[in-house]
Amino acid sequence: MLTITAAQLDALLLAWMYPLARVLGMVSAAPIFNSRATPLRIRLAIGVVLTVAIAPMLPPPPAMAPGSWAGIALFVQQILIGSAMGLTMRIVMAALDIAGEIIGLQMGLSFATFFDPDTSAQTAVLGEFLGLLAILVFLALNGHLLLVDVLIRSFELAPIGGVKLTDKPWLGLLRVVTLAFSSGLLLALPIIAALLITNISLAVLTRAAPQLNIFAIGFPVTSTVGLIVMIVSLEALAPAMQLVFERGFELVGQFLRALPG
Repeated sequence: MLTITAAQLDALLLAWMYPLARVLGMVSAAPIFNSRATPLRIRLAIGVVLTVAIAPMLPPPPAMAPGSWAGIALFVQQILIGSAMGLTMRIVMAALDIAGEIIGLQMGLSFATFFDPDTSAQTAVLGEFLGLLAILVFLALNGHLLLVDVLIRSFELAPIGGVKLTDKPWLGLLRVVTLAFSSGLLLALPIIAALLITNISLAVLTRAAPQLNIFAIGFPVTSTVGLIVMIVSLEALAPAMQLVFERGFELVGQFLRALPG
């Protein structure tokens, strides 16, 4: 009869439970993986498959009882590290949503909203369009594979039981919020500049010919100019997105290196 002692069971739990916690934390927060279009069972299966592939390559975890307070704290620590990596890239992806909101506001299309199943909220149509475009560019750049690579390297930079959670790396991770807002504004800047020139031209035209109804001609003109500039700038949008994604991965690496050993 096959018998398993308590020590062997603890060793099995330590070898598989902690890597699984970090992997599931990343999968539950990272873009592409956390999409509601992906069933929960599929996401759980992805986490288990990644853990089975990663766990045998990891060094032995620290010897402790999984049910002790130290073991539970280490388990929560792995969830936080994985979630932080995934959430960082998710916030970076939100830069395109911010750009869409700004562009829609300037074009007068902010009232055109669309139900986003990922956030369960109303999203501007332009923001939804740029968000889908960001996902396509992310997949074309093999961003999902880079996420898996970062996850594997995280066990080298922040080994299980070899780091401590302090406020310094987490405060540094807040820079991703600044990156999202600044990147969203920069991506929308060409259209903002074009619409600013258009509005100034309409103001001068209205001043020269007061009989013109600015409310009747302003909306069609600004919407048309905004769409034309967006179509022209789509070719240059993918390289700009690539730079934003690269900066997001750099912030994830800085976060892992800043975790004290």
